[in-house]
Parts: sequence; structure tokens; C-alpha cells
Amino acid sequence: MSLVNNAIAAAARREFQRSLRFTGEKPTIPEVGAKKERLLYLHVPFCERLCPYCSFNRVLFQEDLCRRYFRSLRAEMALYGERGYDFQGVYVGGGTPTVIAEELALTLAEARRLFSIREISVETNPNHLVPAVLTALRDGGVDRLSVGVQSFDDGLLRDMGRLEKYGRGTEIAARLSSVRGLFPTLNADMIFNFPSQTAEILRRDLDTLTALDLDQITYYPLMVSDSTRLAVKRSLGEVDYAREEGFYRIISERLQPAYRFSSAWCFSRGEAMIDEYIVDYEEYAGLGSGSIGFLNGSCYANTFHIEGYIAAVERGDLPLMASRLFSTRDLMRYDFLMKLFATRLDLTHFRRKYHRSPWLYLWPEFVAFTLAGCLKWRTPMALLTPRGRYAWVILMREFFIAVNNFRDFCRAMAH
Repeated sequence: MSLVNNAIAAAARREFQRSLRFTGEKPTIPEVGAKKERLLYLHVPFCERLCPYCSFNRVLFQEDLCRRYFRSLRAEMALYGERGYDFQGVYVGGGTPTVIAEELALTLAEARRLFSIREISVETNPNHLVPAVLTALRDGGVDRLSVGVQSFDDGLLRDMGRLEKYGRGTEIAARLSSVRGLFPTLNADMIFNFPSQTAEILRRDLDTLTALDLDQITYYPLMVSDSTRLAVKRSLGEVDYAREEGFYRIISERLQPAYRFSSAWCFSRGEAMIDEYIVDYEEYAGLGSGSIGFLNGSCYANTFHIEGYIAAVERGDLPLMASRLFSTRDLMRYDFLMKLFATRLDLTHFRRKYHRSPWLYLWPEFVAFTLAGCLKWRTPMALLTPRGRYAWVILMREFFIAVNNFRDFCRAMAH
């Protein structure tokens, strides 16, 4: 199936590059419109160490700048409240959101004061699984804690530059074990298809994860943007996408049936909250430097220049740098991608949302993925087959690479 996989990746790459071309018009966010379930995404770009494979908007931690940034983040939330927006969930990503735990706690408290928040998810790193940080997170009402582990293999951790900062794999596993039960959902973020990763290393990581009995495991494929390709090759080696499907099969077979597919790469026990807010929420506001949001059919990005971000918010302005209004076909294709990422698509959802049959716009996608063995039909549902789950891993890998390439472009423009 390698030819099919390559064709899916190439087509996705072209489409996502097209979709992420923003207009030169003055950027704006749309009016609130109808009441909807929306998520508040808060980006904290500061890290104590920069991993070579990461393309997210991040900078080395500076305490004074970070505290100013958190104050601006809280002020930016107020700007959305003034415009009539309400949010039911909060997702805090980075960077390392817990880099100053008390500032994060103040920010979560402000979000709960301003909006109708029901659930909160926060990312962190293994070295922050300490009592002071955990207490701040629990007091802040965090429902889901996602820990960036990537691997328990000491050799891989050394190659990633994480061994010295976060400890050996056995130490990280012990920290995770000590946190079990403190939050409704404890997730481990893992990565597969590192160049120096072998099937045996992957199986040992899976053995460690299943022994820990975590609520949730998210296994991302390694995603290399244009800007990180050289750094990844230098520190980790050349990425071989031909191995990716075999690794994904090992993961899927090892984690089932104890875990269910919450998305094509997220495995959960019970009703655990999931990592992909783009699945649970059809709309989300992106706050913070370099954040990307999607509201009322409009995709927009905040400035990637941190001092510029702070200055804009202090003036009372939304710190926008680009926006684009999507066409009906683009909106349907986005929904098609994201709903099936969660393994199933309800055609009645499309009819209610768009007041027309999705077949009018999406018949080429429906036919192509059905013929490729990726979709099966249980009217009114389209469901991913096992083959389709890996196809969606490819699609989402290319989607996030395209987003990361867009970030790289924006960072270059900001400087």
C-alpha cells in the first residue's frame, strides 16, 4: 500500500498548502453569531529547553518576559469577552504551559471568571510533575493533564536532548505512576517513527505504558517541518516514512482492546477527555503569540513576535497578523477531515450544519477513500476502517506539518 500512502500524503500536502494561504487584507475575527460550543486555546511559548524536532511557536524561558506574557494572555481573554464570546473548554498548550505554575493558575482562574468553562486540559513535561505544580493545577480545576514523554528509551531521550533535563525513562515512568489518580484524565504524549527508533524500542515503550495503566495514550508520528528538517537529520537521522505504517500497526495491536480509539492516534480508557480539541469542538479561539484560531468559518493567526503581541494587547487590540474566510467547500472538507479523525462521520451533522447534502461537495473524497478501503458505510455514518485509521494519521501528519510550515513563514515575517 506504499503507493497509496504516498499518493495520500502528496495530495494532502498540496491541499493544506493551498488552504493555509492567507489574504493580504486587514486581519479580523468574525462577529460571535449563533451560540455554539467553543474552546479557548491558550498558547504559552516558553520552554526551558528547545527540542530539535518541535516546530511549534516556542522560545527559551525568560522569567520576566514570561510573567508579562501571562498578564497579556489574561488581558487578551478579556478582549474576547468584551466581543461577546463565551467558551466551554480551555486547552493550554506550548511550549511548556507549567513553566510558571502560579501564573498559569491565575490565568485559568480568570478564564473561569470570564467564561462558562466546564473542562480544562493542560500540557506539561515530566520535570514539572512535582507537588507545587501539581497542587496549582488541581487548584486551577485541571481535568486533563497531558505529559510530554515521547519515549522511555534512554538512547532516544539522549538524541532528543531530553535525557539530561527530564531524566531516564525509568524515572519518567515513576513520576507518571505517582500522578495517577490526581486528575480525571492523565495522558502520555508519545512519538513514533524516530529515525533511530526500532520496533523493539517501540515495543518496550508500549510495555511500560500498559504497565502504568494510564487513562490515555496519544501516539503522534514524528512531524518534521521545513525548518526542523536539518536539525532532526543532524541529531536524530533521516526520517523514513516507509516504516511509519508498521510502527502504527504495532501500537494499535498492542493497545487494543484495553484502549479504544478516541481518534486515529489517541487511545483512551472509558470516557477520558481527548487531546484533539479540533475534534470535540467545531470552533476554537487561538490566544497567545503564534496561536491559530477557527471561528465562524474564519481561520486566523496571532502575531508571532512576542513583544509585538504584548504591545498590541496592552493597547487594547487583538494581536492578529492574518485571517482567511473559508468557502463552503473548504469548510466541508475541514469537517470531513476532523470528524473522520475521530473515526466516524455522521452525514446528518452535515445536512443540519450546511442545509445541503455533503455528497454535493465531497463525493470525490467519499468515492476515493471508499475505493482505497479507508471508509465503510453504516448509513448515516461513514466509519474509518483499520486501513482508514492509518490514512488519517497520514492526513493529520501532513495537516500539522503544513500548519508548522505556516508558523515558520510567520516567524520569518515577524523578524
